[in-house]
Amino acid sequence: MEVPAVNQSHSQPPQETWAEQSHYRNPAMPSLSCPAPPHHYPNLTPDQQRAAFSVTTVNHMTVPRPPSLYWDPSQQSHPDAFRAVPEITNMSAQGMPQKSYSLPTSPVSKLESRYGLDPQLLPSVVQVIKEDKMQWEGKVFASESKSSVPPLSSTLCTLEDRGNATPRYVRCTTYSFPVEAPSAQKSHLPLGAIVCPLARPPRGERDVPACEAGDCVKGCVHCGAFMSPAMSWQDCGQRFYCPFCDKLTEVPWQSYQPTNQGRRVDWGKKPELSLGSYEILEKQTGKAAVLLLAIDVSAAAMRTGQLDHICQRICSQLQALNGPDETDQSDLEVGLMTYDSRIHLYNLSPALSRPHMMVITDCEELELPVLDGLLVPLKDCRHIIERVLSEIALFDPELEDRSISQELPVSAGLKILQAAGSPGKLLIFHSSAVSEGANQKSSSGFLSSSKAKSIFQGPDSSTSLVKECVSQGCCVHIFVFSHQEVGGAWPGHIAFLTGGGLFCYRSLQSEMEHECFQADLSRCVNMQMGFKVQLRVFISKGMLNVIHKYCICWTFSRLDRCLSAEMHISGCYGSIIAGSDSCCVAMAALDWRTALAFEFTHNKSLDEARGVAIQFVLSYSNSAGEKRTRIHTVILSASHQLLDTFRSSQAETLLTFYCKKMYSLALESSLQSLREELQTEVTEMLTCFRKHSCSTSASPGQLVLPQFLKAVPVYINSLRKSEVLLPGLRSSVHQRLQLRSLIVSMDTLSTASQFYPLILPLSVSADNANMPSLGEAVRCSASSLDPGGLYLICCPLALLLWVGSCAPPHALLQLFNTNSFSYLTSGEIKLPVLETSLSINTRALIHSLQSSAAVTLQLKLVREGDSCEESLQRLLVEDKSPNGGASYADFLFHLHVNVLRLIV
Repeated sequence: MEVPAVNQSHSQPPQETWAEQSHYRNPAMPSLSCPAPPHHYPNLTPDQQRAAFSVTTVNHMTVPRPPSLYWDPSQQSHPDAFRAVPEITNMSAQGMPQKSYSLPTSPVSKLESRYGLDPQLLPSVVQVIKEDKMQWEGKVFASESKSSVPPLSSTLCTLEDRGNATPRYVRCTTYSFPVEAPSAQKSHLPLGAIVCPLARPPRGERDVPACEAGDCVKGCVHCGAFMSPAMSWQDCGQRFYCPFCDKLTEVPWQSYQPTNQGRRVDWGKKPELSLGSYEILEKQTGKAAVLLLAIDVSAAAMRTGQLDHICQRICSQLQALNGPDETDQSDLEVGLMTYDSRIHLYNLSPALSRPHMMVITDCEELELPVLDGLLVPLKDCRHIIERVLSEIALFDPELEDRSISQELPVSAGLKILQAAGSPGKLLIFHSSAVSEGANQKSSSGFLSSSKAKSIFQGPDSSTSLVKECVSQGCCVHIFVFSHQEVGGAWPGHIAFLTGGGLFCYRSLQSEMEHECFQADLSRCVNMQMGFKVQLRVFISKGMLNVIHKYCICWTFSRLDRCLSAEMHISGCYGSIIAGSDSCCVAMAALDWRTALAFEFTHNKSLDEARGVAIQFVLSYSNSAGEKRTRIHTVILSASHQLLDTFRSSQAETLLTFYCKKMYSLALESSLQSLREELQTEVTEMLTCFRKHSCSTSASPGQLVLPQFLKAVPVYINSLRKSEVLLPGLRSSVHQRLQLRSLIVSMDTLSTASQFYPLILPLSVSADNANMPSLGEAVRCSASSLDPGGLYLICCPLALLLWVGSCAPPHALLQLFNTNSFSYLTSGEIKLPVLETSLSINTRALIHSLQSSAAVTLQLKLVREGDSCEESLQRLLVEDKSPNGGASYADFLFHLHVNVLRLIV
């Protein structure tokens, strides 16, 4: 089966695709087989076929190459006829060999490439992270206009804004755009940006400065762009040039200041003139955000016996919100309702002797009987709410079980917010089984269906409800306590599209589940968010903004409205839904972790001297009702040399961009075509680098990788075989929906660690039990796990503790209070509190990882050799995946083969 490359000319041979080798084959996909090695080189001469296979990274530095591979003509009938040449050559930037030495090659095993490649000698993400830490950790990176490639998101360093938004807020796929439009298309390197508008800087780093609206210098009156260092001053400060619309704007006399060497004399006093990121406090204020609680009290919920614990946790959280002192009580307005097949509203007014309950039976045409008392400040109604919660378990349930739609409490909560004119959070506690309504699409038979993409599309009723929530600023969080796994319906569409989340629990009978629920509830209530969000994008004239607005459950048609004659907006990638204004992305709520991806292309030549300016304008209101506008501006360079474009790129940013793009396109494209598109794009990109940008002399068979993109193959392979794009036998539909919704909104740091998890070895020596350092991580491969060691494997959505079968008894005793490996049981575990150095350091590390995670992670113990090791195998992304995904070494080999075919 052949798949043509993207934008491939007829003179090039078609790119050869390949399938993941595994015992498992998805019945929804056609059978593909990996061709024998002789067919990998149909267009190469015999000399080229014998050329060495190696990996070289280029960035004016010495980089080791893994063993070369060549084709042995005497073994043509053997499928694994490639063998390693035990010689490694260090190549300088000019391509001259500096030193040669021999290394023993290990026999091919199931953990290595089927073609003889030793995975340990391939480009390593762990090594890339380590090198970046050595270069930048503890130092200051100054983000200036047309600045260089920033440190990786995992490196702890200080980011200083010197006229460009720091990579904390905006990361670009490349920091040097090609001047010519044909060159940009030829490179196959996406021109994009990952923006995290409300990102939270670490302690010690300056936050985004805020200024009053009346004190700021006004921006462009023609296109609406805000003032930034990208504006250039003329006529001694009387006018400024706007790069976003290519027009001049007169400065009002009230805000005029003269210029000195192209800068206003008050440049250092106003953040809008000197910084890439700043915030404007608007004079107008709105209503503060409220907190609504909706609790399931149906007969099925009563039978679970969980309502009492749920109500106790809610009471504890409200008490923590109100504060211990009477003088420091919360003004947060709170509302409470319960529901079965009806809606029960409560008048919480403190003037009443006891709360009044109102029952709404007609839920088809939902109307509120009254508004007074439905939302009351917490300091005035906490004891009333506690009284209602204490009596909920005593309610008389309905006589018969009825199907309960999760949209019912959302509709009721939305009505309350609309009547009050307030944004807010709606927390739904659902204990009965989640059923599939009449208007919802069934996901049964998904694996055998030819329309796999349909599972990612939400029902029409949810889509219309989400639009109303976005307009009102209603953020929905759903807690599901059903014992059985969610059936045909999945309640997360509304939650994730409104900036909220879905939290599922098997039961609340164990202490670990109690702690998990309490942590999730506390995180939801205390999370600082922006409500009623609008994000506008401006870009230099001459750039055409092609942001495909693929929403999570529905697709907005291409929009033709233009910001100017030279550009228009047509969409963006992420957990979003389109607003009514074609120039804006509208969201109900936005937290500091959520990131969006934007893609750009230009329709004419850029100005190399001016570069490219991009501005993101975020309008929102905080929880107190203050209206704010946050502006992030980046100024990138433009170059005629494609080499500059590749040299200023980063693998983790490309991974984040492709992840958001592919997960968004899953709404309307087949998963197989998306995997093939990923491989095609990366192959074309590396081919272009080899043809037009590689300054290193290399043999025809070498695969040459740009220095900052040498981790791209392992990242892309991990994305291709992720459970969202390549389901396994044990991947349920709901797990994949949950994964997609969580990952598509992640920032760069979380995305990179999700697709290449950290594996941290724990100290097992008797005299040394220091806390493991993130710089000591090992590669994500089974060969990195020593049977005599202990390893903590962590990513944003998983936390595993792997115990080798030969782990020292003294280490087991220090960590688990037992010295026998056989006494350990795989599964969820809570480490015992021991006063040993290993236990203290390990628990401190787990606490640190938990505090930085977006969701509460439950520690899972995995013993070597147990059946539950499959959960670990899914995280060993360099190995062959249980769902059929190829190993990193095999993927890199086939990537090399396809590059060779396109070169010749």
